[in-house]
Amino acid sequence: MDKNNAHELVREAGAIRISDDVVAVIAGLAASEVEGVAGMGGGGLAGSVSEMLGKKNLAKGVKVQVGEKQVVVDLFIIVEHGARIPVVARKVQENVKNAIANMTGLEVVEANVHVQSVFFPDAKGEESGKSK
Repeated sequence: MDKNNAHELVREAGAIRISDDVVAVIAGLAASEVEGVAGMGGGGLAGSVSEMLGKKNLAKGVKVQVGEKQVVVDLFIIVEHGARIPVVARKVQENVKNAIANMTGLEVVEANVHVQSVFFPDAKGEESGKSK
């Protein structure tokens, strides 16, 4: 692996490198697609600033540890109020494992889901972004 922690596949025609950031983006998108996921947690100040500037961080709320052929993923999610958290978490795990395996060939040995908040729409039925 190189200094950018890229997953490297050596083939007859040459090497293929998959960056940790690419794996994190795949995981973040796959998690966001699951019904009941209101958004991804984490991101910190840098994530908030980039979102205010119109740049969405697709790897927000995702930590990956990529090895030679396997990956461990930690996902920090915000669930919608009323969603069954264990069901949503299992669907997130399945979707993330399938997406990473299909797109990169890596085996996901752990997909750890951390529920950080619950999203409550405001009383008018609009999405106010309030979470607790």
